[in-house]
Amino acid sequence: MPLEVRFSLVKLLIVLIAVLVPLNFIGLYLTTQCYNVVQQNTGTLFRNIAENDAITIYRFLNDRVTSVAEIASQPAIMNAVQASNQKWARIRPEARTEQIADTEIAWNTPPTDAVASSILASPASASLRQRRELDFRFLKLLVLDENGVPVAATDKPVHYAPVDEAFWQGVFADGKGALYVTDVQYDRTSKTAYLDIGMPVFDEKSKRFIGAVRAFVDVSPLFSLLHRDQAGRTLATVLVREDGTVISAPNVDASLHMKSQEYNAVRDALGTLQGRQAGYLLAALPGGNRLVGFADIGLTPVYPNLAWFVMVGQGEREALSSVRTVVYFAIFMVLVALLMVSLLTAYFFLHRKQEMADIEAPPEPIKEEEEELVTH
Repeated sequence: MPLEVRFSLVKLLIVLIAVLVPLNFIGLYLTTQCYNVVQQNTGTLFRNIAENDAITIYRFLNDRVTSVAEIASQPAIMNAVQASNQKWARIRPEARTEQIADTEIAWNTPPTDAVASSILASPASASLRQRRELDFRFLKLLVLDENGVPVAATDKPVHYAPVDEAFWQGVFADGKGALYVTDVQYDRTSKTAYLDIGMPVFDEKSKRFIGAVRAFVDVSPLFSLLHRDQAGRTLATVLVREDGTVISAPNVDASLHMKSQEYNAVRDALGTLQGRQAGYLLAALPGGNRLVGFADIGLTPVYPNLAWFVMVGQGEREALSSVRTVVYFAIFMVLVALLMVSLLTAYFFLHRKQEMADIEAPPEPIKEEEEELVTH
């Protein structure tokens, strides 16, 4: 005998709604929690990338400064600086200042070509050119004596004695000598970003300042390294100054003087303990939200002109696309569940109204029967 199972469709619908609706809300909650976890993990990943880039930049600069310090300690450089200082020491200070000023004025004219040629032909200049061949990141190298006069160079100096420049004031340091590194400079002709590094030369015995080595260091390879393997359409590594000016970004260089929109939010986060500890944030921008990890390179204590920050950011939609679709589906299912509850409520309301109408209908025949009795 076949087993027959009969059930009410309405009761089945009630059971399904009673089970599925809570499950949909639970699913939405779990999906939202998963979304938050993925956002946190992605933000932490971006922060770690930014910190690694910051370490790369710090090491790059320290290596270049160390290389310049090695040049400043070479015997050929020391001898050239000391010989120049001894020559100028035999001239009265007033006459020395006047002679240097006159040579500076006529520096790019034929009368001073012999002076420039003698500088470039010195053994110290040959040593500088050899060093540049070994390290392509050195664009130009220049050695100055204590008066700011060049004694050796890889190329003819632009100025004879740049004593009025901020560079010389920084490395001279009132006669005490100090390491001086400028902010990023940009050569529009060669389209090269570079740093101007000044390393003081000290006498081995007296430790007195006797001159300086000036190095123009190409940082374009460093910036190219930061932007390698930029997976994703909106993923980008951006190097900015403390005022938000972009130093380097994909298809952007320092010459454009562009401001970073993300950095305004990052600067606010850097002002709080929680923001610094997290190292990432979700920045609300006009073009859409961006998940940004950031790191302070920490160059300011040693290099005051290099208050740089690294930011690694990506559009929220692209960064969290792996779970975003699931969240949308969970929200859709909750809406469907609410629609089912609304339809079931409407069904019961209409069904109950119909039952009440059926109960109230019978009195009409009774009234007709009374009228018939009256007629008889």
